[in-house]
Amino acid sequence: MLAAVLAVSVVVAIGLGATVVPPEETARYLWAALSGGRIGADEASTYQIIWQIRTPRVLLAALVGAGLSAIGVAIQALVRNPLADPFVLGVSSGASVGAVVVTVTGGLAALGVYAVSTGAFAGALAASLLVYAASSSRGALSPLRLVLTGVALALGFQALMSVIIYFAPDGEATSTVLYWTMGGFGAANWGALPLVGSVVVLGTAVLYRHARALDVLALGDETAASLGIDPDRHRRSLLVLVSLVTGVMVAVSGAIGFVGLVMPHLVRMVVGAVHARVLAVAPLAGAVFMVWADLVSRTLVAPREMPLGAITALVGVPVFIVLMRRRAYIFGGR
Repeated sequence: MLAAVLAVSVVVAIGLGATVVPPEETARYLWAALSGGRIGADEASTYQIIWQIRTPRVLLAALVGAGLSAIGVAIQALVRNPLADPFVLGVSSGASVGAVVVTVTGGLAALGVYAVSTGAFAGALAASLLVYAASSSRGALSPLRLVLTGVALALGFQALMSVIIYFAPDGEATSTVLYWTMGGFGAANWGALPLVGSVVVLGTAVLYRHARALDVLALGDETAASLGIDPDRHRRSLLVLVSLVTGVMVAVSGAIGFVGLVMPHLVRMVVGAVHARVLAVAPLAGAVFMVWADLVSRTLVAPREMPLGAITALVGVPVFIVLMRRRAYIFGGR
């Protein structure tokens, strides 16, 4: 059902915008692009809007939404914390610092439009290495150490970013960075989709393969060890995977909050706490939500575009508060 809803949502979202195209016409343009069909000369401009501008943006939104939801499921089991999300380990803040440094200094200019994304990805990887180095003790990774270290480094990265922005001589660069740190898909293009799609799909598949290990890790290290699972080894490998996938997504979309925090809880309320079920449903639910959130962000105050992080927060905060007030709901099940 969610797969069908996602397909319909993608077609509808591609057709809506400053130029409204009916769903049947949108589907015809998409089929023509995929099958090599012909488009009339009077439809060329509409076809370009549909295929070259909106389609990669909507598809990227679906991929990032799916990835954030899947990574959120993994992190909440990894650190055994219901308040954890893909950015609790400081990866998002590290990516923001990398993007700020590249934007303000003009570094990596040879990469052109990919300079900011490359800087963000490098910052995300650097943040992951710092979190791992600071939280590991004799090869062991404590969930509490991971959370505390991630939160502390995230605050440090945010302070560093604020200092850089404050002393930035270019006000336009500052505005660009501030918008980027709240997330958005305005720079989406076909070139970014293969990498993001590959990383999200492979990352989700690996997490699904480790669903049983996630079930055990959520019960605690002692229980995991008694069942033959090495918690530290699995936690290290999952940390690498989470950091890689998060870094790639942040590099193309900026920091988008609440999706990886709220979606896993909503899905658990429907399908239960077994991670094989949650990881099968959460990516589809996150993709649907992100497609519609992006549509609202680019049409609500058109021709201006609202930061996507503001939309997800406006939806995520009240939903999360309602979840917390439901006495029948406990993290990991009902």
